[in-house]
Amino acid sequence: MDSFNATLEERFILVGFSDWPQLELILFVFISIFYSLTLFGNTAIITLSRMDLRLHTPMYFFLCHLSFLDLCYTTSTVPQLLINFHGLDRTISYGGCVSQLFISLALGSTECVLLVVMAFDRYAAVCRPLHYMTIMHPLLCQALALASWIGGFLNSLIQTGLMMAMPLCGHRLNHFFCEMPIFLKLACQDTGGTEAKMFVARAIILVFPATLILGSYGHIAEAVLKVKSTAGRRKAFGTCGSHLLVVSLFYGSAIYTYLQPKSSYSESDGKFVALFYTIVTPMLNPLIYTLRNKDVKGALWKVLRRGTD
Repeated sequence: MDSFNATLEERFILVGFSDWPQLELILFVFISIFYSLTLFGNTAIITLSRMDLRLHTPMYFFLCHLSFLDLCYTTSTVPQLLINFHGLDRTISYGGCVSQLFISLALGSTECVLLVVMAFDRYAAVCRPLHYMTIMHPLLCQALALASWIGGFLNSLIQTGLMMAMPLCGHRLNHFFCEMPIFLKLACQDTGGTEAKMFVARAIILVFPATLILGSYGHIAEAVLKVKSTAGRRKAFGTCGSHLLVVSLFYGSAIYTYLQPKSSYSESDGKFVALFYTIVTPMLNPLIYTLRNKDVKGALWKVLRRGTD
């Protein structure tokens, strides 16, 4: 197959799930429901956090950033997927594809860093409760949030720039959105050096944060075990366990996709795995982080009562 240096007008075909036509209607319904829940849940968190003074805390400051991230992240991929299910036009321009790749990779990378910041916030709250407000000073919170965004976008800029320098073979992308492993599969020439640089960048943005999160929750678990109240321990472990479940889904599926060698990457499996970190975890985040929280429930009831008055 001949190689080409893609131009902005060049068009690619997004195969999506057309290889399984019997699943397309089912996936369309479920993904539409999940996307609607994502929009509602994350918008509700942002709105409640701004309206209720009880939620003006570091935890909800970071949670608002996470909710905004999830809104943008899912919107960068899901509408394109839902349109493709109709099969009227499955093509996307090279310029549009690179833009989608850069934005989705930047937002996903930012979330990787932000989840570490949120784990540190929980560590400070549980393990250093008397110094929590001193440690999590508003200026530090803003700096950590800004660092998350800058780190995520910088990682995406580096990887997208390296990808654009590679000559590509073919116009068929066996995925539902433009993702880095698919472009690596289309590379014509030996890209060992480039892939090694990209692998290091991906490992830093995935493995290092995941390790820090596990370490933070390990210290949290150690502190919780010292709590004398059985009910208190059960509640704390339930909350931390649900947080770790969502974090594991996000990092586990992302590590499976991005840290595989190009030779062993399965495009078919990759599409289904990608659903977890693009659709499932953004929908679960607002539920998991607020479901057991009395302050959020109180803020919600307050807004609802105000609406009925």
